[in-house]
Amino acid sequence: MTERLSVTNVSAGYGGPPIIEEVSLTVEPGEIAVILGPNGAGKSTLLKTIFALTTVSAGSIKLGAKELAGCKTSALVPLGVSAVPQTKNVFATMSVDENLDVGTYAAPPKDKAATRERVLSLFPDLRDKLKQPAGELSGGQRQMVAMGRALMSDPKLVLLDEPTAGLSPAYLERIFDLLLDIRKTGITILMVEQNARQALQIADHGHILVNGRNYASGTGKELLADEDVRRLFLGGAAA
Repeated sequence: MTERLSVTNVSAGYGGPPIIEEVSLTVEPGEIAVILGPNGAGKSTLLKTIFALTTVSAGSIKLGAKELAGCKTSALVPLGVSAVPQTKNVFATMSVDENLDVGTYAAPPKDKAATRERVLSLFPDLRDKLKQPAGELSGGQRQMVAMGRALMSDPKLVLLDEPTAGLSPAYLERIFDLLLDIRKTGITILMVEQNARQALQIADHGHILVNGRNYASGTGKELLADEDVRRLFLGGAAA
């Protein structure tokens, strides 16, 4: 059963002064939520903090009733949390099929064959490339491999850091469509995304950070319609 993600007054960093301070957000089960903001706002740090890759100095991070702050990263996948980093997110010399199999190591699914089939149904482009080294694929296809691997543990929550970074316009649209397909399966998605307008068009909620702190939150439609948000973060054009 998918559970709510609750980040409450979290401050965190990398051992020095905190990069994010008193940040709060809630992601409801089965939602797509997006973290937006200018460069250096702390977006990726927040995502890494949820995945136990920073030092939390204050606050709480819960998935349902389970406290994640203080957990080791290795413990999060069995709890239902998967993550896809922005870079180096595939094992380049391993085949696509081997990459997918790696996704089962930390938390083997109840029915590996059925889970693999569901993943390939979501990413049909990969079916005829299963024996091909992942490093030989296009950027968009590698992103599909990385996302597919994250889904192989049957997660409740998937964290995505810039899933469309560096992709062609065609693959950018494909990835956003795939995110909608993943949401239909009941999986919760929290992502950092620079393509703010497109992300808000598919997101249930958006959360904007500035200088490591909450700036604004709302539904995707609300933030697209907000004059200040459009002016400061969406290039000023009308929604």
